[in-house]
Amino acid sequence: MNGDGWEKILWRDQPFSDNYVPPSFLSALKRNANVQPYTYTPLVLATLSITQHAAVLFIFLSVFIHLHNESLDPRLVVWTCIIGIKTVKSSILVFLALIAVTPVLKTLTEATSSDSIWALAAILFGLNVLLADYGGPAPGPHRLTSVMSMNAAISASVVLASRLKTNLSVFGLILFAVLLFALFPILRKRLKLCSPLVVSSITLGITGVSVAVFGSVTPGGAVLLFCALFFITFGCPAVLVWAQKFKNEIRGPWDPAVPQVWSAVE
Repeated sequence: MNGDGWEKILWRDQPFSDNYVPPSFLSALKRNANVQPYTYTPLVLATLSITQHAAVLFIFLSVFIHLHNESLDPRLVVWTCIIGIKTVKSSILVFLALIAVTPVLKTLTEATSSDSIWALAAILFGLNVLLADYGGPAPGPHRLTSVMSMNAAISASVVLASRLKTNLSVFGLILFAVLLFALFPILRKRLKLCSPLVVSSITLGITGVSVAVFGSVTPGGAVLLFCALFFITFGCPAVLVWAQKFKNEIRGPWDPAVPQVWSAVE
């Protein structure tokens, strides 16, 4: 009850108007009561997964462009994938499946214009980046968004591979896509358990390879890629740390009641 006799109840008639506001209404106001402030270094470490994913994506695009221009031997791509895949049994199954469907994939989009293929691949890769799971390993089944992300990337790889000229190039690009978009995310999750120095070193190596490979396609694009990856890793965390001072979460007596269950203490 307030000093003026007003009570926050509905079941009793009170000599106050319906829109009455007691003087003590804002006395229980709380600002940012449940807000956890961010610090810069943990945010930078958290963005390394995003940087790795973006760098891997541009490595794949660079390999596709070289295969499309016939400036890269597809046998080199195939052998790189063989070295990257450790389990022999799964490798044989993947190889046999891809060998069987490669002629079909090569002619999959013959009736579709190249402009439509580029647009569709861009949309699918965008979905891959947005839906990817950048967290660490967790018990239980994979999240639905991570599965959708992998499916989007593989679908984009299939439509791009259909624009290549030889069956071996198609086979190599799809195998490379499986390595980067299906197997590498598993490795990326396990890297979360390693020390920050190891994760940072691996991220630096992947970024360097991505910029170097993309620079062989377009030097100007490599500079833009480096700037984008640098901003993702160091600029975005700085912006978030700077912007959190504008966060203003207000809690007060007008919020819905939160039940609290207390265990009996003997």
